[in-house]
Amino acid sequence: MKTRFILINTSHAGNVGATARAMKTMGFDDLVLVAPRWANVLRREETIQRASGALDVLNNARIVETLDEALDGMAHLCATAMTPRDFGPPTRAPRAHFAELLGQSEALLKQELDTPVHPAQKPDSVAFLFGSERFGMQNEDVYRCHVALSIPTDPKFGSLNLGAAVQLIAYDWREALGGFGVQAAIEEPRLADAAAVSGMLKHWEEALVDIGFLDPASPKKLMPRLNQLFNRAQLSPEEIHILRGVAKAMMRHAPDKTLPAADKLPAPADTPTRA
Repeated sequence: MKTRFILINTSHAGNVGATARAMKTMGFDDLVLVAPRWANVLRREETIQRASGALDVLNNARIVETLDEALDGMAHLCATAMTPRDFGPPTRAPRAHFAELLGQSEALLKQELDTPVHPAQKPDSVAFLFGSERFGMQNEDVYRCHVALSIPTDPKFGSLNLGAAVQLIAYDWREALGGFGVQAAIEEPRLADAAAVSGMLKHWEEALVDIGFLDPASPKKLMPRLNQLFNRAQLSPEEIHILRGVAKAMMRHAPDKTLPAADKLPAPADTPTRA
């Protein structure tokens, strides 16, 4: 669905840059400015700094003189207004309106009631309108919209920075459209194969014997227990390498095997198993 963000009479260049950045993070790039304070606002240093990498959105943005020009080709118009108007479109929370707009609320109703529902035809384009930082949207601009979106905020302090308001609307709209999957900070680790785990366990068995922790004549269940422990850990090849290094260090610092048996460290008793 075609999506456009429209800023009307914006007075601070930084908010234009912040809007571009907010749009880009949610995958939108259609920005139109209606009669901004600065004719060169898209090229001002503060705008570019606040855009922080969203220069493609700024390069694609347009400046027009009238709201009619900005709305050209748009079917569904969403004003953003913190204060409800006595006369005009209904005031709705963004998420609730988006669900209804996309037919999601009707689908839920059909699922719950098992009754046929015929949702209204979806528009092919949506425009989000934001007023100036000082005065918000003018009444005549709100009246021509289908809905006035009001971001739920603390009733005692509902003032939002323009860039923050755009970010919240863009996020809710992207989520309604399906959202983006969470990107892992790092790739999922590759697990070591069974042969690598087996080789590491053999190395550990030799090291544990060398330091006197394991009695080869009476090993009991120590190695099977360690086997299960390392299986639960889902070791990576790099972790196998580390554990082999630990085993090598244990063997290097093990007591001299030529010492009399009485001078060696006693092997700990195996943990008794439950019946």
